Amino acid sequence: MASLQRLRAFTTCDIGDALVKLKYPFGGFLDGIKMYSPDDAAATKTVFGAAVTVKMVEMSDRHAPRPPRHFADCNEAGKVMYIQQPKGLYSACWGGLMSTRAKHLGAAGVVIDGRMRDVREHREMGFPVFARDTSILGSNTFTRASEVNTPLQFQGDLWIHPGDILAGDSDGVVVVPPSLVDQVVALCQERAEIDEKTFAALRAGEEMGPTIKRLRKE
Repeated sequence: MASLQRLRAFTTCDIGDALVKLKYPFGGFLDGIKMYSPDDAAATKTVFGAAVTVKMVEMSDRHAPRPPRHFADCNEAGKVMYIQQPKGLYSACWGGLMSTRAKHLGAAGVVIDGRMRDVREHREMGFPVFARDTSILGSNTFTRASEVNTPLQFQGDLWIHPGDILAGDSDGVVVVPPSLVDQVVALCQERAEIDEKTFAALRAGEEMGPTIKRLRKE
C-alpha cells in the first residue's frame, strides 16, 4: 500500500495530531503504553505494522475459547501483535522467548496492553516491545491466550481491529484504521511543511506567539 509507505515518514505525534483533526477517538493514542525496547539511545525510528490482535484471559477462566496454537506462533512478517491482558494483574504476558519467536517470524514488534518482562533480552535482540508496565512474573498460572484476530476495545470508542495500523516510538503508540490512512498522510504532510517554516522562523529569532498565529492558524 503506497499510502502506508508514505505514513512511515511521520512520527506518532504527527499521526496523533492528524487523527485529532479527523475527530478519531482519543486521537488514536493508546494511553499508558510506552516503549521498553529498544532503549531510548537505540530508538531512532517509528515502528509500523498491521495489527494481529490477541485477547488474554485469566487462567481460571475455563469457559473462554482456546486458540489452536500458541499465540506467539500467530505473529506475521511485517505486522505488530497487539495483546490485551486482563486489567489489574501483576504478572507479565510476554517475555524474551516470545520475542525470539516473533523476531524469527519477521514481526515488526509487539504492543502489550498489560505487562511484559525480560527487558534486557528484548533490547539485546533489538526487538521493539511496547507495554503498560513490567513484571518479574511470567504468565504461567496467571493468564492464557483466548482469541486471536478479534476486535478489542482499548478505551471508550477506541478499538484495535485486526489489520489496523499500529505505530510506536519513544513518544508512545497510536492506532490508525486503514480507511483513514490517506487522510492522515495528507494532514501529516501539510503539517510537516508548516512546521518546517515554523522552525525556520524560530531559529531566526522570531517570537513564538506571532509565529504560531501566522503559520499554524489553528
